[in-house]
Amino acid sequence: MDDLLRIDDGLSEEQRLIRDTVKKCVTDRVLPHVGDWFEEAVFPARELAPVLGSLGVLGMHLEGYGCAGLDAVSYGVACRELEAGDSGLRSFVSVQGSLAMFPIWKYGSAEQKEEWLPRMAAGEAIGCFGLTEPDHGSDPANMRTNAKQDSSGDWILNGAKMWITNGSIADVAVVWAQTEDGIRGFVVPSDTPGFSAPEIHKKLSLRASVTSSLYFDNVRLPASAVLPGVRGLKGPLSCLSEARYGILWGVVGAARACLESAVDYSKTRVQFDRPIGGFQLTQEKLAWMYVGVGQSQLTALHLGRLKDAGALTPQQVSFGKLANVRAALDIARQARSILGGNGITLEYPVIRHMNNLESVLTYEGTEEIHVLTLGRALTGLDAFH
Repeated sequence: MDDLLRIDDGLSEEQRLIRDTVKKCVTDRVLPHVGDWFEEAVFPARELAPVLGSLGVLGMHLEGYGCAGLDAVSYGVACRELEAGDSGLRSFVSVQGSLAMFPIWKYGSAEQKEEWLPRMAAGEAIGCFGLTEPDHGSDPANMRTNAKQDSSGDWILNGAKMWITNGSIADVAVVWAQTEDGIRGFVVPSDTPGFSAPEIHKKLSLRASVTSSLYFDNVRLPASAVLPGVRGLKGPLSCLSEARYGILWGVVGAARACLESAVDYSKTRVQFDRPIGGFQLTQEKLAWMYVGVGQSQLTALHLGRLKDAGALTPQQVSFGKLANVRAALDIARQARSILGGNGITLEYPVIRHMNNLESVLTYEGTEEIHVLTLGRALTGLDAFH
């Protein structure tokens, strides 16, 4: 499908190379199988992680320790092409790089960085991020998971987390817990006694992704397990901002994939002796879908350039996540209507993207949270309490 706005013409040669390399990997290694993965509710993380590591997309926006150290727009372009394959694939990369590697890179000790980051960048070790709890999703300040130091100096971790991508396949979890000094982050190897991560089943969204609960039953951790560089909600919220940035790019890929499928279908599906793409109502749908993809891509590119300039704010990230996810979900639903009954089968990517986007709408901050974030920025008044 032609890029009428020629947005990618503004990418650098290196950024276009990253786009093409990631797209080829998704085309060759993911698209032939992802429908089956979705239907069977599996994600071959151990097989794909080294491939993604060799591409340099795991922690690609971080510097050192085997990470690519690339700019924010490059990372965004990679997320776009990954999610054009499946939201679960981009989620794996986002969680690995922005939620598990980033806090270790930003707030960890030298020993924690050396132990985990090179292996995670290579895809040899998988990470997860424990913040959301069964009773505290949008309100992490009131989390119940807690860690207490005993007389030996060890930390004793107790509590539970929920909706954790990569949880049951992770080698390490970055877990946030209440302490006497406020919320702290802990680097928790998954083989630590008392740690368990049962997988959540019967999902109808993000089926090609591993989603788990985490349980901590008197998990004993050495003093060196705590992330020394941050205290309070600033730590987990900064990680969420990193992940949300990848999402606002990624959903453009999902939306584009739905639009491309709808355009191709409309040119070959014949009704009343002509392709349905020749009907005015279909063309109106396609035109508005394309406008939505283009506007979302321009938003992502603008925010990426702000991030590269060191000027991106959490409020701007909320704008991008709110606007682009909603646009992508609307585009997926319109594409489904153009494909009619065929739109609900996994022969086409549309229903898979549409179902996935229902999860993307609410994870990393629900739509309502981002609305209130923007409302507070506009009025100076806090509507959260």
